[in-house]
Amino acid sequence: MNKNILSSIDVCFLIASSAKKSYQQLSKTYAAIEPPTWALLLAQSCRSVGFKVAIIDANAENLSDDEVLKKISKFNPRIVCLVVYGQNVNAGTANMRGAVDITNFLKTKKVSYPIAFIGSHVQALPVATLIEEKNIDIVFTNEGVYALRNLLKLDRFSSQELKDIKGIAYRKGNEIKINLPEKVVPTERMDIDLPGYAWDLLPYKNKPFDLYRSPMWHAEYDFEKRSPYASLQTSLGCVFKCDFCMINLINRNDSEEIGVAGHYNNMRFWSPDFIIKEFDKLIEMGVQTIRIVDEMFLLNPKYYIPLCEKLSMRNKDDKLRMWSYSRIDTVKRPEILTLVRKAGIKWLCLGIESGDKSVRLEVAKGKFDDVDVREVIKKVHEAGINVMANYIFGLPGDTKETMKKTFDLSLELCTAGWNTYAAMALPGSQLYKNALEKKYILPESYEGYSFHSYETQPLPTETLKPEEILEYRDKSFINYHTHKPFLDKIEKKFGKKALDNIKDMTKVNLKRKILGDQL
Repeated sequence: MNKNILSSIDVCFLIASSAKKSYQQLSKTYAAIEPPTWALLLAQSCRSVGFKVAIIDANAENLSDDEVLKKISKFNPRIVCLVVYGQNVNAGTANMRGAVDITNFLKTKKVSYPIAFIGSHVQALPVATLIEEKNIDIVFTNEGVYALRNLLKLDRFSSQELKDIKGIAYRKGNEIKINLPEKVVPTERMDIDLPGYAWDLLPYKNKPFDLYRSPMWHAEYDFEKRSPYASLQTSLGCVFKCDFCMINLINRNDSEEIGVAGHYNNMRFWSPDFIIKEFDKLIEMGVQTIRIVDEMFLLNPKYYIPLCEKLSMRNKDDKLRMWSYSRIDTVKRPEILTLVRKAGIKWLCLGIESGDKSVRLEVAKGKFDDVDVREVIKKVHEAGINVMANYIFGLPGDTKETMKKTFDLSLELCTAGWNTYAAMALPGSQLYKNALEKKYILPESYEGYSFHSYETQPLPTETLKPEEILEYRDKSFINYHTHKPFLDKIEKKFGKKALDNIKDMTKVNLKRKILGDQL
């Protein structure tokens, strides 16, 4: 990959690191290091229309502030753009910590270039972010594809020139200006205006993607299978509007400071023929462990069936190790699951959320079909696909009894992957808006929005305090991963090495401020 770009460039995309504060001790060994998918898409989009671009992944390279400054100075960019998303769509706010810290450092060094932010948090709160963070010059109010291109056409980045750029907020003296919204890339332009990934701009040591590592479970709890690791998207957006999620905010088409996802809930797709070329590039570079980032990969058969058919032709040796998300109510047909498994998708990440139907339906706004969760999981397992089951404790309506019901269901399902969050008021979600209206205590820091951080501050329910929910979540994590039927299943499927790695993982003790722990 390219390591010798010496000429000045138009935009340098910077990915900062928030891992230590977001994941605590898990950051050293267990947390995934994800390729910066959206930065790669933006970089390729910009250079497809003639702009010179670079990417600095300070997270993957574990760069110090001084090392970041040195790299940026070498590129001599007209503008630096922090791309602030997370490993899942709801993790953007937590990653603001590292992005703001490096921005403040760069400004103390009197850098000449403006600093812009693209990411879910600034999309949720563009004006509030600029008011609070004095060193950020520009924020993008949606995905930024067209706004960034138009921005880079400017000769200068003065407030006088910025006033005509749709889709941004910026400073004019002591005022914060938020411009009219910019459109998002429509499906018919996806292959053209988001033409793939700038893979060649990623850093590496000995071979492509060796600085990136998958989640432990994705690699069958085997450290040696975690790298090289890549991720890519086949679609953008989600048709659902779950209260705990803010994915549709990424596509907002309004300019209001509302702090919650708007009414945009359309999905957009790259063509299967286009996407398979990106898979081919990864496979040719020796990448077998791949994440499909889409929130709803198995939703529209028009796109995922031909893509899976093409992938199955490339996976005849069954060496691909992929995972994707799906909703529990969209995985029903055995024939589809057979095709998915042939394509190399060996894990499905399913949002079960709650074992209590009334709690589940409440946050999904009635759009969650009433399915037999046990039967669905059985079918997925019968197809030879592992399940990473996601649950949430502390959703509206949750009680001690319903949380226990959820945990008991998880033990019964006994999936090879288990993950549970304490419900959080994430900026851009309906839960965030509700929390403001109810005057709930919200996190005092960006890292407080990370589910694994010391500062984490979950939501209460009518009957449960935040600390009760968090304590139950942390105990349940240990209880599940030390549950004998689960451990027996892991040893049978993946071997003793996987079993020992899980046992070591359960020894990591997360400290929680809300529970009175001391760092």
